[in-house]
Amino acid sequence: MNRLAPVLYAWLLLCVAPPVLAAAPSGVQATYDVYRDGLKVGQIEETYTRDHERYTLSSTTTPTGLLAVFRPEKIFIESAGLIGQQGLQPERFSHRRERDENKDSRAEFDWKERHLALTQQAQRILLELPDGTQDRLSAMYQFMFLPLQKAAALDFAMTNGSKLDHYHYAISRGQKLKTPAGEFRTLYLDNQAGAGENRTEIWLAVQHHNLPCKMVITDADGEQLTQVLSRLIVVP
Repeated sequence: MNRLAPVLYAWLLLCVAPPVLAAAPSGVQATYDVYRDGLKVGQIEETYTRDHERYTLSSTTTPTGLLAVFRPEKIFIESAGLIGQQGLQPERFSHRRERDENKDSRAEFDWKERHLALTQQAQRILLELPDGTQDRLSAMYQFMFLPLQKAAALDFAMTNGSKLDHYHYAISRGQKLKTPAGEFRTLYLDNQAGAGENRTEIWLAVQHHNLPCKMVITDADGEQLTQVLSRLIVVP
């Protein structure tokens, strides 16, 4: 399930981004249905909460169908940190599997010393912390704070708790998208993957704070993992 949430962060745009905290919601509850090659295999429940200058995020993935029979374990992801004029600034991130602690990971962000500490299987590494780094969960909600409507591309840094990656996505106006949660005007993000690379496509709901309403990940063999919004509650 690590591929469900590839992440994006436009730190190149943040230097010109105006404060937008007043427009961002204080809470979000989102449910996503997950499909592998058209067959439903899971459901994701996510909650975002803002408390003044701090935020908390939680995500629970529950397998369904045949996956629930053969791999009946939940995945728990949490992120917490500060909210500033440039949006979310993670301080702690954790990724935990219900039945396989060897795949657990966590990240600690030290913005003062510019260090990122990653821990997995009792091994801890220390990396330089790039400006604007997000974790794989906070990145999906950082879109609420970014001026994406006039942007042509995004560059970002993201950690999943075990490594730090850098990505580039192209942005264009997406088509109207019908989902179980409703119909949305969208922005379309595409990592424009090369041969042999995974391709990630993300549709953001323009009228709902640029929250993701669909994601499709296509691997090098053509297999697809799709995440579609089925329920959304936004608290002003």
